Amino acid sequence: QVQLVESGGGLVQAGGSLSLSCTASGRTFSRLNMGWFRQAPGKEREFVAAINWRSISTRYADSVKGRFTISRDNPKNTVYLQMNSLKPEDTAVYYCAADFGAVITTTDYDYWGQGTQVTVSS
Repeated sequence: QVQLVESGGGLVQAGGSLSLSCTASGRTFSRLNMGWFRQAPGKEREFVAAINWRSISTRYADSVKGRFTISRDNPKNTVYLQMNSLKPEDTAVYYCAADFGAVITTTDYDYWGQGTQVTVSS
């Protein structure tokens, strides 16, 4: 069983930056592929970014390319999402997800965090 806890959300003005963290329990983090998703009110959960277990491969949604960066620190059991040049449309609950399978951009992850709110004011 893997438990994920996100942190770092908050309120920021458009053009600003936020950094999210997701810490996993257990000793298997280094074998997990990790992803970030977000869900705005009234919308479906959507893919944001993903990173494989060795940090060799990353993937991003077109809407965040060039603005967001996913990274991980395996000894700290933590994955990060650095968000720059934030826009009001980035407002959502951001979720961390983990899976032992391939790096994927769908919601078919085995483990999910509880989410952290990010609000970008205009």
